[in-house]
Amino acid sequence: MALMDFIKKQFIDILEWTETGDGTLAFRYPMAGNEIQYGGSLTVRESQMAVFVNEGKVADVFGPGMYKLTTQTLPVLTYLKNWDKLFQSPFKSDVYFFSTRQQLDRRWGTTQPVTIRDKDFGAVRLRAFGNYAYAIADPKLFHTTVSGTTARYTIEDLDGQLRGLMLQHISDAVAQSGVPFLDLAANQIEFARQLQEATAPEFIKLGLVLASVTVQNVSLPEELQKILDQKIGMGMVGGDMGKFMQYQTAQAIPKFAEGAAGAGGGGGSVVGDAMGLGAGVALGQVMAQQLSQGLQGGGAAAAQAAGAAAAAPLGIKPDEVMATLEKLADLKAKGILTEEEFASKKAELLKKLV
Repeated sequence: MALMDFIKKQFIDILEWTETGDGTLAFRYPMAGNEIQYGGSLTVRESQMAVFVNEGKVADVFGPGMYKLTTQTLPVLTYLKNWDKLFQSPFKSDVYFFSTRQQLDRRWGTTQPVTIRDKDFGAVRLRAFGNYAYAIADPKLFHTTVSGTTARYTIEDLDGQLRGLMLQHISDAVAQSGVPFLDLAANQIEFARQLQEATAPEFIKLGLVLASVTVQNVSLPEELQKILDQKIGMGMVGGDMGKFMQYQTAQAIPKFAEGAAGAGGGGGSVVGDAMGLGAGVALGQVMAQQLSQGLQGGGAAAAQAAGAAAAAPLGIKPDEVMATLEKLADLKAKGILTEEEFASKKAELLKKLV
């Protein structure tokens, strides 16, 4: 009976695996009840490793090369020397192939804002995304902890777990980088390096190496983004507050003109009509004066504008009154004039239009 079983068996004399580019990380060679021929060959290509598993235990690991399979090749299996016993093959093992090349452009990203602690702002929430690359470094560990006896284990089977490992270490990376929260967007390389260092040990536990990490974008909360924009503006003028006010005023003029045009388009009130006239001659003169002085002494400028309004002669032109009114509204918006001061001066100016 044993002789008939031996005759019916298929003996495999060449074991090899050619990757097909389908994202396979681990591949079990299909035995289908067959056995490995004594003296057969095992071919492991570059970017591959092979693992022999006998009776559920890893017997040996092979790197790139071609091997003749004998009991001398597999010293762990020497106790299976039963070639002369009822014609049974000494190799009744499973063979697994592993791809050790880098898996590139794997994506990670925050599905929800991640709350981190910052020394300047306390608890803040950010979004970030990028990519990473990894490879199998320890096929034995990967087999015992991840892929197991699965006939084919793919990149997609592992992606969710690895993305989770990346995300759970974002807070650690920010803390270890020492980069202030507002500067994260400008220090993405350092952020990525710290994220890789924080996450790499978790990859090692799975038999993997985290080869690289990139951070492609860091999105700050809207309110902090505005502060960052202001900080950038300060950097443009070297930290000089007067120049920074000039910069902000220059940025506000187009918006102010748009708002004035919108108010004038309604045709509802004298104030609206005055705003709709745009930046008149008087406003241009005052703005030029403020820009040249760096807005240093804004209170004096407010007093000067208020005094000019109070001393306006009865024969003043309507356009000049409206331009002065427009300027006063601007000073109130900047907090230089109080609501009461603005209302008082507005009443005086409107009397000039009667």
